[in-house]
Amino acid sequence: MKLIKFATLACLLSAVAACEVGPDKSFDRGIDSKHLSQLQAGIWVDPNGCDHWIIDDGLEGYLSQRLDRYGKPVCSGIAPPTYTVGDFKRGGTRDIGDPL
Repeated sequence: MKLIKFATLACLLSAVAACEVGPDKSFDRGIDSKHLSQLQAGIWVDPNGCDHWIIDDGLEGYLSQRLDRYGKPVCSGIAPPTYTVGDFKRGGTRDIGDPL
């Protein structure tokens, strides 16, 4: 019985030890690195009709699901499924306050 308790405790401790704060993913890490809020995002519509923010700076790409303030997916119908809208290629920079 002690062996089972010890093995369980060891597994739990190793799982917690693997937890660490990862790198800040809100920055573009390229040669011309900048905060992602300074890049132009477009919207890609997934096969289910829900929106995802998309940025492509030519070398790297970023994609995240578009959520409302309650954490639910936004399915706006802005484009047909699997299509994109917006000027998101090459990460076109924008000024804070510019409309998406």
